[in-house]
Amino acid sequence: MKTNYRIGQIVPSSNTTMETEIPAMLRLREQVRPERFTFHSARMRMKHVTKEELAAMDAESDRCALELSDARVDVLGYACLVAIMAMGNGYHRESEARLRRCTRENGGEAPVVTSAGALVDGLRVLGARRIALVAPYMVPLTKLVIGYIENEGIEVVQWRALEIPDNLEVGRHDPSRLPGIVASMDTSGVDAIVLSACVQMPSLPVIARVEARAGKPVVTASVATTYAMLKALGLERIVPGAGALLSGAY
Repeated sequence: MKTNYRIGQIVPSSNTTMETEIPAMLRLREQVRPERFTFHSARMRMKHVTKEELAAMDAESDRCALELSDARVDVLGYACLVAIMAMGNGYHRESEARLRRCTRENGGEAPVVTSAGALVDGLRVLGARRIALVAPYMVPLTKLVIGYIENEGIEVVQWRALEIPDNLEVGRHDPSRLPGIVASMDTSGVDAIVLSACVQMPSLPVIARVEARAGKPVVTASVATTYAMLKALGLERIVPGAGALLSGAY
């Protein structure tokens, strides 16, 4: 029975969070389940979160999928939510199919998940139809993300854009600020809270705290990506302390 898995991630060159939070969650899982994981990344150039840089970066994703399939990873995660969403509604399906085809043609076929698709699917798993959302992007990109999510049938009724244009600075945002940001929002009428609609904005240390205070399921782009990866591997979706989606209830 297989117990060792290689986790591949396609990440923006300036991303410092997904290679922190995804391993952190799967290391927590190793404390309660027998499977073990190693982590492997390929990078796409991106420094500033603008639509132009995001489009140029996305064009490098095929190369990254080929490089990771050379290592025969068991699953690939495209770790940039807004890059996918900036390419147009529903683009995560096209991207996932194309990148999987790249791995297959290279003789190392592996399932591909995107953070964009994972977030939408994770919200559906939670049964969330109305959500509150926190994003680090400038307002125009935040509205683009909201439009993408709403096109998938999920209403964004409360949102905050933190307006941090430099991707390195997004990675340095103090997660301890997030509970206060959520507390300033009216979450009474929502089904779930997206604490970080960005794979670069750290949030893992405060998920349980926000969930306890708000009394609502809390999900992030990295939590949803972890859920999608475990599902693609056919493994139980459970990570202690990572919120409702990874509680094992789904």
